[in-house]
Amino acid sequence: MKYIQSRENPFFKGLLKLTGSARSRNKAGQTLLDGAHLLSAYLDAGLKPLHILLAGAALQDDEIRTLLTRVEDVPLTQLDDRLFAELSELKTTTGLLVLIALPQPSVTVCRFALLLEDIQDPGNLGSMLRSAAAAGCDAVFLSSGCTDAWSPKVLRAAMGGHFRLNIHERQDLAVVAEKFNGMRLATTLQATRSLYECDLTGNVLFMIGNEGAGLSDALLSLATHSVTIPMPGGIESLNAASAAAICLFEAVRQRLALTIFRIDR
Repeated sequence: MKYIQSRENPFFKGLLKLTGSARSRNKAGQTLLDGAHLLSAYLDAGLKPLHILLAGAALQDDEIRTLLTRVEDVPLTQLDDRLFAELSELKTTTGLLVLIALPQPSVTVCRFALLLEDIQDPGNLGSMLRSAAAAGCDAVFLSSGCTDAWSPKVLRAAMGGHFRLNIHERQDLAVVAEKFNGMRLATTLQATRSLYECDLTGNVLFMIGNEGAGLSDALLSLATHSVTIPMPGGIESLNAASAAAICLFEAVRQRLALTIFRIDR
């Protein structure tokens, strides 16, 4: 195992760039996963990391030692604790960082997808990706105005959801919407039709807009259905990530109900 203790080490300098810059991540085609949970999720998805980085105390952690038995052919480097702290944003770190290649989305025929316009908050985006993965979406499409999907904060919020999805960044969402063969459903407070009045058992593309501004007029005009989520409690609006989760899992509910109906028949 190699050991790095100098900030002038070229490998460390490259890692440091990845933590603070979406541009650097995109140029290198790499990012860092922080913590044992994300490494476990990455390996469970059948993926192989490029490099494992450890703090001094990491090898005393039983969970980390078990994970390392699954990546015995992956290079290991121990970093001086001060250097490790510069790479990790966590106040209480597990002492494990993982260098991975950014997965390239495969070309798929989408039947159940999420389209996100200018989502700015990393926590919101990560939560949306986690919900999309849990719901079984084929793909997620992000506008160029969205925050970087592979930043450390988004990765932590998604809790491994990235590795179960085809994530398409910097997309022309109007083109994506126009090509989608099925219902294009936009959430907007101005709609008069409830989400729960829609048949979501076919091909569905859910379109979710910016936290403050909502969907642009251009995308709203491409929706086949505009809906609202009933809020009998009198709250003005829902968090964008909450709205996305409600939409996705209403579709899941309807599809499961349809499957049960067919089995019962």
